[in-house]
Amino acid sequence: TITLIRNTNIPVMGINTGRLGFLSTIATNELDLAISSILKKEYYFDERTLLSLEMKGNPFEAYNKALNEITIQKKDSSSMITIHAYLDGKFLNTYWADGLIISTPTGSTAYSLSCNGPIVLPNSGNIILTPIAPHNLNVRPMVIPDDIELTLKVEGRTENFLVAIDSRSVTVPLVSELKIKKSRQKINLLRLKGHDYLNTLRNKLMWGVDKRN
Repeated sequence: TITLIRNTNIPVMGINTGRLGFLSTIATNELDLAISSILKKEYYFDERTLLSLEMKGNPFEAYNKALNEITIQKKDSSSMITIHAYLDGKFLNTYWADGLIISTPTGSTAYSLSCNGPIVLPNSGNIILTPIAPHNLNVRPMVIPDDIELTLKVEGRTENFLVAIDSRSVTVPLVSELKIKKSRQKINLLRLKGHDYLNTLRNKLMWGVDKRN
């Protein structure tokens, strides 16, 4: 969806068709209610941050923005890859892992969460770095300000690795250098009045639900 609307400022409303769906505002059986609420202007816009990726060759062509995450992953081998990370040009760490997830606050409840990344509120102004199966157990997920530019250099035993922007992925050579930062462009999610993020969070993760009761 993000690739289709690009910078048109068209708002997006998520419809849950059966999965967890943190970005979903309504379920399919609530469509009539949603249309009625929109016609009555009973909604608000929830502005979300995007990440942008710059690299040689521009393999993602016209659209290099991510709403959830940008992921670096190994390819064609069971061996780990080595990812050197720099924040504003200063060396941060070398990750020996299956990959690295760079997520927005929106993406903190997506792939990053399944790799033990923290949940970050949508308007927190952060980027989350979450390693995928790191070799060093002392290397934990890290939250950084979203005004920092992240540079990644990748090494490995194979010639290529995978780069994914949300659901789109490409194979790139190891010599590639990736630069990731907050995009100037943002996206508006359409929320119906009465739909609160914290309520959604509790319901989706079943916080406070005890099956023994």
